[in-house]
Amino acid sequence: MDIIIYGIINSVALAIMALGFALVYGISRVPNFAHGSIYVLAGFITWSFLRTLGFPYFWSVIITMLIVGVIGALLYRFILIRVRGMAISEIIASYAVGLAILEGLRWGGFRGMSYTLPVFAEGSVIIGGVPVDFQRIIMVFAGVGIFIGLYIFTHYTRIGLALRGMAQDERAALMLGIDSDLMAVVSMILGAMLAGLAGILLLPLGNIVVEAGYNVLILAIAVCIVGGLGSWAGAVLAAFLIGFAQILTVVYLGSHYQMVVALLAIILTLILKPSGLFGMQKQLEERV
Repeated sequence: MDIIIYGIINSVALAIMALGFALVYGISRVPNFAHGSIYVLAGFITWSFLRTLGFPYFWSVIITMLIVGVIGALLYRFILIRVRGMAISEIIASYAVGLAILEGLRWGGFRGMSYTLPVFAEGSVIIGGVPVDFQRIIMVFAGVGIFIGLYIFTHYTRIGLALRGMAQDERAALMLGIDSDLMAVVSMILGAMLAGLAGILLLPLGNIVVEAGYNVLILAIAVCIVGGLGSWAGAVLAAFLIGFAQILTVVYLGSHYQMVVALLAIILTLILKPSGLFGMQKQLEERV
């Protein structure tokens, strides 16, 4: 029972981590390698508002989400727009920005294990004989709410439908008058806010450390590659596959093998099915 319960919790956490990366790539075809740095940056900004400025938790979260959304928009408008369409340059540029953010935080003194976000609710509850703290339960329900909200947004709003149109066929969307760069900016804003929200939900479970940015980026890439780059449903399914594999690895081998599972998932997927579970990009090469 503990494997099932914590497997679900870990899987939802992975899906929350990866959803912003999958959304940006699915809409604009831009791999945002600054995803992990935004995740950590959101934690540090929230911590600063709480501890340094004394803001209430709710307003600290709201302001942090707005700030990371602006950062995502600026990242595209001033950097990524200049290299869009050049895959290697997009990766290098976004990773360079992410590296600058993370190492800038380290240089600024944010290092060690002294930075933590308070949990949303203290205490725990017994589920199926397994103790689960309220923060993880809140994270699971918040994750489900994010998935449902994103589905409603992309299926029943004008901006959401425009984003889906860009994701399905950019040329056809351009012919219908949809501004490609504007939709890319919107996707970067949403992706950055999702990365920031993931940090705010998950970082209270541990410490805010710079290294978490690199780990989250690897996990997000693993989930998106296994699920199929550009597929949101594939990312969620892949999160559950990798999430349960990680929990089984922790139970039978040890916690230090968790990241190995993600790296093996990337390698095996690229060898056996480069398009991933629901991806479309490598189907021709796979058939030949």
